[in-house]
Amino acid sequence: MKKRDYFFDNAKFILMFFVVFGHLLKDFISDHEGILALYKTIYTFHMPAFIFVSGFFAKGIYEKGYIGKIAKKLILPYLIFQIVYSIFYFFLFHKNSLTVDPLNPHWSLWFLISLFFWNIMLLGFSKFKPTIGITISFVLALLIGYVDWVSNYLSLSRTIVFFPMFLLGYHVNRETINKLTTKSVRIGSLIMFAVVFIGFYLLPDINYKWLLGSKPYAELDSVNILAMVKRLGFYGLSLIMVTSFLSFVPKGYYFFTNWGKQTLYVYLLHGFFVRFFRESEVSEYFSSLENFILLAGISLLLTIMLSSQFVANLAQPIIELRTSGWKHLMNKLSLYSNYFVRRNEVKRY
Repeated sequence: MKKRDYFFDNAKFILMFFVVFGHLLKDFISDHEGILALYKTIYTFHMPAFIFVSGFFAKGIYEKGYIGKIAKKLILPYLIFQIVYSIFYFFLFHKNSLTVDPLNPHWSLWFLISLFFWNIMLLGFSKFKPTIGITISFVLALLIGYVDWVSNYLSLSRTIVFFPMFLLGYHVNRETINKLTTKSVRIGSLIMFAVVFIGFYLLPDINYKWLLGSKPYAELDSVNILAMVKRLGFYGLSLIMVTSFLSFVPKGYYFFTNWGKQTLYVYLLHGFFVRFFRESEVSEYFSSLENFILLAGISLLLTIMLSSQFVANLAQPIIELRTSGWKHLMNKLSLYSNYFVRRNEVKRY
């Protein structure tokens, strides 16, 4: 049996922490220049790296039943959570009517539908030589910004803008990634993280929405030829930051490694906590540096909790449409219940 590569489990867990932390930071970026710089720094690599890793694992695209498997894994949970989040927002924001629109992804759900489309697009792009396919994907991503109607609808903008990262991940091999984890590369990566953070801190007017990939150039106040140059510059920055991040990911098995297998659960479920946090009065107490460190701790705990096998077993029926984990959890609860019943009976006698 092929040994599991712990590197990617570690990478996914760490990236998932940054996704949660980045979402919790969002409400504070207008009040603190340091937090804004940190937020932008996180967004230069966390989703691009996730997409890159997803592309790396798409190498089985031509295996029998692959498309059906990813459709079940991605599209069905997407449709389910579109409904669930619509109901959640209806009560959270006290809306007058309940609206469910499957064509406009709620918040973080864009990743599921984009990931499905990336795999479909790969059927065509994988037939090109890597340099040609990657070049075409970048050209499309640069040009699509001029099409104003390509935005959140079916996550079309993000699908096309982030596809080059997915395609790069597909074409890269494990040996190339191994070369990133040397001491000299890590020193350079650490310097790069510091430079990018300081750069964003000193230049607070840089529009972070360029990093989201969800807006046409017209909404980014740049519709001339320089818009493509700006997007290309952000691509370069993200590629460097993804490389820098991967250089720090440990290769061995650690206490958090297994949690990296459950990132889909964290991704789908953390939004309920983040949205509730944003609407609650609790968020008003996070105003000092110490509290933002606490916020990082809360993000880590939330990531760990949602990565746990207990949560996976509990949520499996609506995320994976399987009940094996649920049955295992019910059996465990039944065993515990019987144990305490017998224990109390013994005490009585």
